[in-house]
Amino acid sequence: MILDEINKTGDIKNIPDENLNSLASEIREFLIDKVSKTGGHLGANLGVVELTMALHLELDLPKDKIIWDVGHQAYTHKILTGRKEGFDSLRKYGGLSGFPKACESDCDCFDTGHSSTSISAGLGMVCARDLRGSDETIVSVIGDGSLTGGMAFEALNNAGRFDTNFIIILNDNNMSISENVGGIPKYLNSIRTSNGYLGLKESVYKKIIDKPWGDDVVGKIRRAKNSFKSLMVPAGMMFEEMGIVYLGPVDGHNIKAMRNAIREARRFKRAVLIHVLTKKGNGFAPAEKHPARFHGTEPFDVTNGVPLNHRTVAGWTDIFSTVMFKLGEKDDRIVAVTAAMAEGCGLKRFRNKFPDRFFDVGIAEQHAVTFAAGLAKGGYKPVFAVYSSFLQRGYDQVLHDVCLQNLHVVFAIDRAGLVGADGETHQGVFDLSYLTQIPNMVVCSPKNKWELSDMLKFAVSYDGPIAVRYPRGTAYAGLEEFRENVSLGKSEWIYREDEICLIAVGEMVETAEQVRDILKGEGHRVSLVNARFVKPLDREMILESCRDHKLLVTLEDNVITGGFGSAVLDVLAEEGCHKDVLTMGVPDRFIRHGSVPELKKEIGLDPESIADRIRKKLSAET
Repeated sequence: MILDEINKTGDIKNIPDENLNSLASEIREFLIDKVSKTGGHLGANLGVVELTMALHLELDLPKDKIIWDVGHQAYTHKILTGRKEGFDSLRKYGGLSGFPKACESDCDCFDTGHSSTSISAGLGMVCARDLRGSDETIVSVIGDGSLTGGMAFEALNNAGRFDTNFIIILNDNNMSISENVGGIPKYLNSIRTSNGYLGLKESVYKKIIDKPWGDDVVGKIRRAKNSFKSLMVPAGMMFEEMGIVYLGPVDGHNIKAMRNAIREARRFKRAVLIHVLTKKGNGFAPAEKHPARFHGTEPFDVTNGVPLNHRTVAGWTDIFSTVMFKLGEKDDRIVAVTAAMAEGCGLKRFRNKFPDRFFDVGIAEQHAVTFAAGLAKGGYKPVFAVYSSFLQRGYDQVLHDVCLQNLHVVFAIDRAGLVGADGETHQGVFDLSYLTQIPNMVVCSPKNKWELSDMLKFAVSYDGPIAVRYPRGTAYAGLEEFRENVSLGKSEWIYREDEICLIAVGEMVETAEQVRDILKGEGHRVSLVNARFVKPLDREMILESCRDHKLLVTLEDNVITGGFGSAVLDVLAEEGCHKDVLTMGVPDRFIRHGSVPELKKEIGLDPESIADRIRKKLSAET
């Protein structure tokens, strides 16, 4: 196999041109085989095989730099930089990351995980290069879905100001996670149908500009060229008007065409955008047919693409989906908002049933939050379904546009807590800290699937900003017999005893129940409280716990700093209650990828580790 000859960075340059297409096929087979076993981002990676090969053939890595927007499409890049053997451990605990990581390779020049950042990072690296006086080529690769993010356009606007080489590759596959929506995809679609146009070579300008009359002639040529381009490829002129040279469209699955475009782009002393057309899932029929499903996939059967693990128990997102659908039937003022995550956040049923009340704004979380604020101002009840780590991108809008005006926007925060295989950039462990510091915001989290249903109903009936956060994975079905009505700021006593009080938030109630079983087996008397609300806090419950117990233990799947435990300590300090308290949560560091049980054990949030800390605390007091 030709792929056997790829063992380190630069090996691809030793492959004869006539064998490159065969290598591309082998890489696809390798990716399908490995991802079918480990899970991962398959569709995007199958779409950029030739694009990545062309970059590695034309650039000198690691001297030259490639910044991958989001980074979930960098699998071929990892293969070509000597990490082929690591794919058996892809996204597993201690194994190869599914995203670029500088700690893995000096060919990963910038860690990424969220969208629309690559042009900003690349432009910064370009300016650093020029200040140093070095000559490396900087390339930012961004997808058309990521281009809907406002930050990408801020960076494009800035890039047009500099007279220095900077290459932007726009990987246009007409998809983000869900199908792209809005004006930018329509704009790009108009370019897709046009003929390629590379423009006049910069070398011609250089020869003319040195003449006494050069400036005037170059100006006339540029104006004539631009007029011609306006006729031939009018859509591409938007980038040209921003001061960015536009090259394309180029067939992203044609290695020779891609190499030519990259060579051409390196000639310019300006920012250059190469518009590349690719197909998401290319080379694997199930991924081509169902690109959204194969964006991030679980292990599957390579013969038909069917998932190997057939889930029979409802997940948290499934519960949200069902409840939203039912709420939408009962109240026509309920509207749903997503940032390109209709499938991922469980809004597909709502979209199909109520298309006029469903809004996909594209990858634009900041816009989504303020858009929802506008809907609330207009008398509707917007529910913005969003992953916890993605809502971080709209923090200012939550504070300034929603909470400052006390508007009724419901934030359905999916993937809260540890999410596992996607690692540091996707762990949803900061939301309790960054949301509870904002005035007017209410934050709650359910212990099980029935409470998620009850909390969502409470949230849409509430009048003000409110966030309901819930984790990834199978929804907990225990403690069904405990289902008190949801009341603002009120917790739920599940078990009452008089030695240790476990006060848990959301999915940590299940963990606390296991901790209680361990300690009860050792003869301890243990109370369990389902906190329900992190803001406002149930001060009465906290004071009662302080009065009636020897030790309080708070449990949360959020960072300790500024989280639930910190808020409980503040209440106790304000009330002058002196009591031993253990605050258990995520430590003050970024948490790598791995399964959720493995990560909980690593950071001491598994039942046995929590019980052990409680034992040590009690023994230290005696």
